[in-house]
Amino acid sequence: MSKQLERIKELVELRIQARLGGGEKAIAKQHDKGKYTARERIAMLLDEGSFEELDMFVRHRCTNFGQEKKSFPGDGVVTGYGTIDGRLVYVFAQDFTVFGGSLSETMAQKICKVMDMAMKMGAPCIGINDSGGARIQEGINALAGYAEIFQRNILASGVIPQISGIFGPCAGGAVYSPALTDFTLMMEGTSYMFLTGPKVVKTVTGEDVSQEDLGGASVHASKSGVTHFTAKTEEEGLALIRQLLSFIPQNNMEEAPYVECTDPVDRMEDSLNEIIPDNPNKAYDMYEVIGAIVDNGEFLEVQKQYATNIIIGFARFNGQSVGIVANQPCRYAGVLDCNASRKGARFVRFCDAFNIPIVSLVDVPGFLPGTGQEYNAVILHGAKLLYAYGEATVPKVTVTLRKSYGGSHIVMSCKQLRGDMNYAWPSAEIAVMGGAGAVEVLYAKEAKEAEDPKAFMAEKEAEYTKLFANPYNAAKYGYIDDVIEPRNTRFRIIRALAQLQTKKVTNPAKKHGNIPL
Repeated sequence: MSKQLERIKELVELRIQARLGGGEKAIAKQHDKGKYTARERIAMLLDEGSFEELDMFVRHRCTNFGQEKKSFPGDGVVTGYGTIDGRLVYVFAQDFTVFGGSLSETMAQKICKVMDMAMKMGAPCIGINDSGGARIQEGINALAGYAEIFQRNILASGVIPQISGIFGPCAGGAVYSPALTDFTLMMEGTSYMFLTGPKVVKTVTGEDVSQEDLGGASVHASKSGVTHFTAKTEEEGLALIRQLLSFIPQNNMEEAPYVECTDPVDRMEDSLNEIIPDNPNKAYDMYEVIGAIVDNGEFLEVQKQYATNIIIGFARFNGQSVGIVANQPCRYAGVLDCNASRKGARFVRFCDAFNIPIVSLVDVPGFLPGTGQEYNAVILHGAKLLYAYGEATVPKVTVTLRKSYGGSHIVMSCKQLRGDMNYAWPSAEIAVMGGAGAVEVLYAKEAKEAEDPKAFMAEKEAEYTKLFANPYNAAKYGYIDDVIEPRNTRFRIIRALAQLQTKKVTNPAKKHGNIPL
């Protein structure tokens, strides 16, 4: 065998070794937990045969605690690039079979390299986390590695889409990278995220809590809002990331991919003409409205289990990707609160960063009252939603279905926050507050003096309702561009979006604003 062939043979053997990560035993252990390896996950995520691996032969350089005797090619993370539906993406997947996926200095350098490449090429970056945190043997060098990653997350934010898949443990400082990215997906039952684990919690606060109850997928999906999606199986989770990317452009200079539309643009939905109940206190399901107006009824909801009084997610109108923000009358009558405001604001900000038009469906009676809200700074959280809408320069189409009262009317993309097209259904009520509350303020004194205070108030409420329980007062001032028949909503939104395709608005030059974060 010639020298050249020997070298090629050596290369092939090294590649086989690298692909085994921490070895067959460790791979079997990973499979026994119901988890795939880093390479298996990448293969499922990317188009078949498109993955190009980088830095396969990188090894750690640590000599503390006998580390020099133990090293693996690739060192605990698989990095590279490939395509999803033919579009370039950069990926890194932590390899739990190597030192429990813990982060070393060299591992961080590998991750930083693909992040830098993603920025240079203007392509999304997807990170799959499955790690025991920082590699203790490397001390400060591991921490410095995390900080290098976070700094890149920060600079990439709003420039390229960043998606985090949590497919195993993610604890301590490691949680900050996903928190800085645009979307996080967690696996049900096999993943968790927390800053401090159950043992430390027990020592410091005395609380007895399991890993799952402290930082499992269900907790972060419903209670904290840290994760945007959850999935039951890894196959489902990776398919969800692929689906999410189909609504998002490659970077902030491009538009989202257009999908050929098979759903008629002028399709009328007669059911919408009767969906609003006669009783103003009766709820209806906003999902029915969304399903009726979007292309083929397809809606990818974001943060489904968190702050359910507001609905956010992606859909298409005539093949164009659109972000939907909608109040949900079925939950707390659709009121806004701290969590709903934050949820809505962050989504609006994402859509604006990546040139995705925003369609807002409004039915909001106000903000949730009470000490719980005021002490948790509902004023600041409400301001975030207001800020995000007001700052956004993408096309904004707002449809008011029923109630739109007071401050909550303003923050839901009203005309003065530069809403481009503001429509209303005939059932829309745009006022400072509802009739009953308004007359209590306006006629309290007269009611005391009246012979029959109840009948007097009922009469005044009817007067107020007649005046404000319709959209024409707002339309009189041009705050509503048109009152539309509900069944035509789809067609009118599509027409508005077509008109707004060439929209250009520039905000004043500044480093950045001081949004109340």
